[in-house]
Amino acid sequence: MILFLLLFVLHSLWFQVVISSHCTTTTSTKTFEKCMTLPTQQASLAWTYRAHNATLDICFFGSFISPSGWVGWGINPNSAEMTGTRALIAFPDPNSGKLVLLPYILDPTVKLQKSPLLSSPLDIHLLSSSVAMYGGHLATIHNGAQVQISATVKLSPNMTKIHSVWNRGLYVQGYSPTIHPTTINDLSSATTIDLLSGIARHETDLKNLKTVHGAINAISWGVMLPIGIVMSRYLRHIQALGPAWFYAHASIQLTGFILGTIGFAIGIRLGELSPGKVYGLHRKLGFIAFCLASVQTLALLFRPKTTHKYRRYWKSYHHFVGYACVIVAVVNVFQGFEVMEASGSYAKLAYCLCLSTLIGICVALEVNSWVIFCRKAEEEKLRREGVIGDSTKSSGNFN
Repeated sequence: MILFLLLFVLHSLWFQVVISSHCTTTTSTKTFEKCMTLPTQQASLAWTYRAHNATLDICFFGSFISPSGWVGWGINPNSAEMTGTRALIAFPDPNSGKLVLLPYILDPTVKLQKSPLLSSPLDIHLLSSSVAMYGGHLATIHNGAQVQISATVKLSPNMTKIHSVWNRGLYVQGYSPTIHPTTINDLSSATTIDLLSGIARHETDLKNLKTVHGAINAISWGVMLPIGIVMSRYLRHIQALGPAWFYAHASIQLTGFILGTIGFAIGIRLGELSPGKVYGLHRKLGFIAFCLASVQTLALLFRPKTTHKYRRYWKSYHHFVGYACVIVAVVNVFQGFEVMEASGSYAKLAYCLCLSTLIGICVALEVNSWVIFCRKAEEEKLRREGVIGDSTKSSGNFN
């Protein structure tokens, strides 16, 4: 069952990251040597790199999301992130309504929104730049309208890789583009391109790693640990199982913790590979769940014997930390679906069905336990009153 759910979650999340778009090497005025489909916003690039003089002719294909919005593309000299990007941003002129293309330098104050983004000359060797709507002069700016931003850049000698950054927004205040949407796709609009081979290290190539991270954590933290608790709570009272319930409980919890640790480590690595992207709540809940699980696992080394006077205190602590860990972990699984923008995915549906089934089983077992408890309490009352003999003593174990 768990293996099937793991495969289903991986399969469903995989389709969440498949991008269906294409690229072209031809525009109405120029033909380029290479092209590439970018991983977000249905955008693409085409370029020709002349190694003998380190000149790059490049064309960015993007689309507007608002009639009063903006579309931008640029090069970051240092890394594939927004801060530090030298950008060309296209938007309708607030006075004439015609499409304009202006240069901007995205310094850290832009990210913090401390001041409006103002146009300024670029400190890279930009030989020329232009912008055109797909469809020519008759095209109008509307939601979904295609735009082409072309540029010729003189690169440093032997520089064959560039950090390309792109994005789009809803509004322009005067000549100052406002902040873009902050979905995971918009925050992942960056890539490092090898101009000679045409191979890119997309920021969203990390989505494959995110898919693995999400699937492992959903199974380990969100399914296996709750199952382990259910086994401990309801199987321990079946004397016919003997100590088997304990070994099953410990095995599934330890396996879940090991898998969860792997998923946690992948999450830490994803944070290192995604500068500028901080999912605060998801990250905090992840650390809390991992710390609780670590303390819970280490507590097994200090587990008193059943006859020890501190045994009941250890049991209370063990129950409290265990339930707290599972609650935090399950909440964080749902938070993870939000982070991956998979809130309406089949993967989340599969997880909800699995969790609902587990909750239903718990309700049924809990009702059965209370029925047995009430029956035994009634038998004990009758025994004390002498109605029945001691031969009907309870065979359950509720320690």
